[in-house]
Amino acid sequence: MLGRALQEEDFSEAPGDTTLSDLRFRQLLSREDWEALPLPMRKRFSKRLSNGATVVYAGEVVETRFRVFGWLFAQLARVIGSPLPLFTDANVPAVVTVTEDVRTSGQIWTRLYARRNGFPQIIQSSKQFRGDTGLEEHVGGGVGMALTTHRADHALQFRSARYFVRLEGLEMTLPRWLTPGALTVTHLENGDGRFTFTLDIVHPLFGQVLWQKAVFRDASPHN
Repeated sequence: MLGRALQEEDFSEAPGDTTLSDLRFRQLLSREDWEALPLPMRKRFSKRLSNGATVVYAGEVVETRFRVFGWLFAQLARVIGSPLPLFTDANVPAVVTVTEDVRTSGQIWTRLYARRNGFPQIIQSSKQFRGDTGLEEHVGGGVGMALTTHRADHALQFRSARYFVRLEGLEMTLPRWLTPGALTVTHLENGDGRFTFTLDIVHPLFGQVLWQKAVFRDASPHN
């Protein structure tokens, strides 16, 4: 019923703008929570890209912090494509690209984090609008997360509900000891076309094991 209501609702923020027609993130929140988010954020998460089109967000990593467990887990995760930050370089360039994925009807997110010494780290994942929470993020080796979506004051948050491995149509939920901990990604509007991204992972035994803050600015889509 919520999806039907959203489709019937006028997008009054930008009448006549056919690029603002993507309801996939919008339908993960109640109408009240969605409308409480800042307008630039709603536009950012409602921009429909044609198949293969890409949006680029450029900015910088402000800070990355690890505890020992978080650093070790990030290193071990290299075997599935290094889905977590590996280094603590601060105030270095970062680029995020979002590409529409015709195969999964989702999005490919590619994150490039520069380093002061050595090659940049590249993290890739696929966001798919499916599953019991309506949103999953897939990384390498069949590993993924079911994510729940929330409004936290004027920010948009994605929180891990569970981690899983899905291969050849078979799925297994990972036990907590095989996961880095509860993950929260926060998208906070800064104004003037800039926004802050924070990654926070909290383990039930070791506390906060990984935290990262980066600031980006809006950019135009590219085909």
